[in-house]
Amino acid sequence: MNWDEIGAKWMQFKGSAKQKWGKLTDDDLDCVAGTHQRLIGRLQEKYGNTKDEAERQAEEWFKAYQTPAA
Repeated sequence: MNWDEIGAKWMQFKGSAKQKWGKLTDDDLDCVAGTHQRLIGRLQEKYGNTKDEAERQAEEWFKAYQTPAA
C-alpha cells in the first residue's frame, strides 16, 4: 500500500486518523484527504510538531496498514 491508495480510500482511513490524532477535526481531515504532505502540515499546526516528528508519526500510522493482520 502507498499514500496514493490511502488517498483513494481516505474515507476508510479517516476514522483511524481521527482516533490517532484527536486534535484533528473533521474539517482538518477533509482538507488532508489522504495527502501525505497535508497530513504532515496539519500535525505540525495542531500539535506543534517539527516536520521530522510529524513525518515520523505519519509513517508509523501508515506502516500499521502495511503489516498483515495476525
